[in-house]
Amino acid sequence: MKKRKLIGALLCGIVATALFTGCGSKGGENGVVYVYNWGEYIDPETIEMFEEETGIKVEYEEYETNEIMYPKVAAGTSNYDLLCPSDYMITKLMENDMLAELNFENMPNAKANIGAQYYEQATGFDPGNKYCVPYCWGTVGILYNKTMVDEPITSWDILWDEKYKDNILMQDSVRDAFMVALKRNGHSMNSLNADELEQAKNDLIAQKPLVQAYVVDQVRDKMIAGEAAIGVIYSGEAIYTQRENPDLEYIVPEEGSNVWIDGWVIPKNAENKENAEKFIDFMCRPEIALMNFDYITYSTPNEAARALIEDEEIRNSEIAFPDLSKYNNMEVFIYLGEEGDELYNNLWKEIKSN
Repeated sequence: MKKRKLIGALLCGIVATALFTGCGSKGGENGVVYVYNWGEYIDPETIEMFEEETGIKVEYEEYETNEIMYPKVAAGTSNYDLLCPSDYMITKLMENDMLAELNFENMPNAKANIGAQYYEQATGFDPGNKYCVPYCWGTVGILYNKTMVDEPITSWDILWDEKYKDNILMQDSVRDAFMVALKRNGHSMNSLNADELEQAKNDLIAQKPLVQAYVVDQVRDKMIAGEAAIGVIYSGEAIYTQRENPDLEYIVPEEGSNVWIDGWVIPKNAENKENAEKFIDFMCRPEIALMNFDYITYSTPNEAARALIEDEEIRNSEIAFPDLSKYNNMEVFIYLGEEGDELYNNLWKEIKSN
């Protein structure tokens, strides 16, 4: 999905070959671990620290979306040891028997430091918490420039207000776009109801003349630069934008939204499973999780790391760490099956071509 600083820059010279030739090679003094993660979704220094401490060589590669990651993993041409997909994609990997069960005895930090509420939330896509260790989480909402918007924003309706024509940024993502339209109309963002989806499609077509651009990571830069008044954005990006432009404000609309989790999973064909579990455990150390939070600004489910955040405003931020008990209409994306994927994709093509 989305939701990340999807620039795909190479991290400090840590480059993996495209086909991972020699995946069974020893790598460092204690072997190797092949990691496939979102772009700019980890502090490069933490990788160097892991290598130095363990003697395990990290071969690191990045992807921009879940949909780019999945077919490469499914093809089996690259034997990754560790992935970091989003909730619904984890379900898809599970249903296609592509994930290995985790051994939490090898990951004491994952057991001790990740909050119980995040494991509970993860049961929505990983029943029994057998396959995933939560890495980052957050919400999707509206970012707006207080100098360009006249009224307080509380609803997704603002994205259909003609007053802001050519000043609205939408996510260039089928599930995120439909989430906005479905939630606005009081429906589940995982709906497969034909009437509800037709209504959402028509609403998104009606919205198109008002939209300046359909973007992913560019919403961050455009909002910081004051090039748009309103944008749909992920909470982690919102934290970063507010650091750069204090005129920006983030809200979760009253109709509800997506609360998402990205988590570490190990492919079933991983050749270095124990090293992958060592990597997960290392990343779950409080001080390491804090470094990653500071670097990527996406909320950490590591409660021990949160306690180490020195800035009280950030530690108690309603953007970074919202009280989800205040909402009764938040959902995680679930995998809708091949037919569901095809249905949404066909409707999205209609919107884009209209």
